[in-house]
Amino acid sequence: MKRHLIGIGGVGMSALATALVKQGDEVTGADRNLGTPNIRFLELLGIKVFPDDGSGVDAATDEVIVSTAIEETNPGLIKAKELSIPVTHRAAALSRTLSPFKLVAVVGTCGKSTVTAMLGHILAECGLDPMCVNGANVPGWEGAVRFGRGEYAVAEVDESDKSLVAFKPYAAIVTNASADHYSKEEMDEVFDAFVKDCPGPVIDARGEVYAPEDFNEQNASLAIRMAVALGCRDDDARAAMKSFGGVERRLQKYGDRVYDDYAHNPEKLRSMWTALAKRHPDGLCVVWRPHGYAPLRKMLDQLAEMFREVIRPCDRLLLLPVYDAGGTTDRSINSDALVERIGVGVGERVVLVKDLDEAYEWCAVHRDDFAAFVTCGARDPGLPVLASRIAAL
Repeated sequence: MKRHLIGIGGVGMSALATALVKQGDEVTGADRNLGTPNIRFLELLGIKVFPDDGSGVDAATDEVIVSTAIEETNPGLIKAKELSIPVTHRAAALSRTLSPFKLVAVVGTCGKSTVTAMLGHILAECGLDPMCVNGANVPGWEGAVRFGRGEYAVAEVDESDKSLVAFKPYAAIVTNASADHYSKEEMDEVFDAFVKDCPGPVIDARGEVYAPEDFNEQNASLAIRMAVALGCRDDDARAAMKSFGGVERRLQKYGDRVYDDYAHNPEKLRSMWTALAKRHPDGLCVVWRPHGYAPLRKMLDQLAEMFREVIRPCDRLLLLPVYDAGGTTDRSINSDALVERIGVGVGERVVLVKDLDEAYEWCAVHRDDFAAFVTCGARDPGLPVLASRIAAL
């Protein structure tokens, strides 16, 4: 089968593409941003990636796969419809790909990628050889995928568009639920419905309370508990955790005092900032980019409240413009609205920068003023590149 993935450079789509290739499909893709690390990795797997202009879709294409982010006006989607090529949502395609396995789904507002990677690592170390598809790249895996031939598949399942209904998991972990893409009440309803028919073990951590700096202890606990529920010995699972190598863009360290993280909503940003402030009491410089106009508009008040709580006098927030992925979205709000909402006092510790180069130049001038530097945010592939540049100062 020749499958074409539109938006293939995104972390979820690139993981699906990798899994499809490893299972023997011919895969092509298209993306607005060529030349990113994810695209280069896919090309090394033999995947041809086209510009997002419809040129990768032709009569030989058996299926076009899209995510919710792909608009009806996308040239590749239009061409697929003109050629009567079946169009499948990413969630349905991933569910189909994992159907030979007993699926252990990891859902929740925060921590999904880390718990998925931890659980996959533990099961592998305990000899269960799981198939794993994550929402973040994992050192030692093929990008975000571990190709296994055991009984179980472990996958991060996204709740952002409620497409998780495409999955019928054998077992599930719910890491937590908070307002992000939807209200907490909506998320609780979605997660309740998702896990109620699981025939296997369900570990629901929504009622568990941890201090912000202990989030990775919670993640490890969830992974170990599920591994034991699936048949691993407790001692073996705990021993396996000691060799876990982490996840890319989850407090990933560059040099001695530069970090890069995926934090993009108030809860994740608060946890990240609190943990690093404890580790670096002499000051943080955090470079953050909102990952979309609609999320910024929706979370504006919560973001402002969170930043007022976490930014200390010794800290600075370098605030980039919203990451613009194109399309027809409402662009009537941007990062300056957040500074205004943060208000007098703490708002004076926020520096608006126009792009990544200006952020780098600011950090270069102030490199001796902070104990550590952090780049964070979803979607923008330039953030880890900036972290590497700052670490080289």
